[in-house]
Amino acid sequence: MPTTAARLSVFTESVIRGTTRLANQYGAINLSQGFPDFDPPETLLSGLERAARGPNHQYAVTWGAPAFRKALAGKISRFTGLDVDADQHLVVTCGSTEAMMVAMMTACNPGDKVIVFSPFYENYAADAILSGAEPIYVPLHPPGFGFDEDDLAKAFAQKPKAIVVCNPSNPSGKVFTREELLTILKYAEQYDTWVITDEPYEHIVYAPHEHVYFNTLPGAFERTITCNSLSKTYSITGWRLGYVHAPASVIAQARKVHDFLTVGAAAPLQDAAVGALELPMSYYEELTTIYTKKRDLFLEILRGTGLPFTEPQGAYYVMVDITELGFPDDTAASEWLIKEIGVAGVPGSSFFREPVKNLIRFHFAKREETLRAAGERLGALAVRANAGR
Repeated sequence: MPTTAARLSVFTESVIRGTTRLANQYGAINLSQGFPDFDPPETLLSGLERAARGPNHQYAVTWGAPAFRKALAGKISRFTGLDVDADQHLVVTCGSTEAMMVAMMTACNPGDKVIVFSPFYENYAADAILSGAEPIYVPLHPPGFGFDEDDLAKAFAQKPKAIVVCNPSNPSGKVFTREELLTILKYAEQYDTWVITDEPYEHIVYAPHEHVYFNTLPGAFERTITCNSLSKTYSITGWRLGYVHAPASVIAQARKVHDFLTVGAAAPLQDAAVGALELPMSYYEELTTIYTKKRDLFLEILRGTGLPFTEPQGAYYVMVDITELGFPDDTAASEWLIKEIGVAGVPGSSFFREPVKNLIRFHFAKREETLRAAGERLGALAVRANAGR
């Protein structure tokens, strides 16, 4: 039998999805894979019902249905202030996952280097490797998960073709400040590097932190490839609607990659989602309020366990230090939490280049009753932690 591609031996399957399967097997409350257990906005539900009876059941335009792209361009313009041409600046993808792969393959040649901040969402390194590029890592330092400029300068000195910036960040909840982004831009300009941003949590940011769109920084638009999705903002992770936003010359190339990867995103779902993109500002304000309450509730639950954690600035994840539970590593702790406590979290080591094995990532994109039920189970951690002292 012929051998499979050598590059596939460099990374594993998704640890997040594997944790979800284990949670399902043992009936644990799933705080690992980041999806809500509540319905999306009514405008999406009614739009879906309408689309099911509509005519759009065949291929849409490969790079996105015109009505969807028009609504998407309007929404992006509203929040960024940029002039977005729906026909020139956008390609609609199957979620931000495909958007990132399209961006990476559009920007990079085999043998190029790509900077990735660590901890990182597990797809980023895999995307680089699958594109034939080599990831190089810059550590983010807790508790604020900022970077050391010397580390960044050393990484850029290797002349990378691109840098990936997830903002707000999964898994750390880091929100990059304007000053930090300007520092990244300074080096990107110096070394003529693409900046690939992943921004699906753009509207889930906690005061006093603010989300800054990288492509709105002075001189940044022409070197920025923005990836995003509707998944988190509208609670539709299963719809797989994402997009790439970039200069027209970049999108012309990105559309080729997208066409041969997936042909196009689901036509009925694009039709159904137009109304969501036209929701008023009050929707996004309420979204922030809702997630702030969920964060506060879950952090209160974690304080009851006595385990240290990092308070997220954005997104809906919390990194919890499980050192005091006495396990040899985070994988063993995660499996025990699922099988014995009934709550699933992701081993933090799957997000780090460094040998970090004392963290578990939980998410709180759940109904209040779900979080409280998880809290009742997690209460047992305080007993175990105290016994280990």
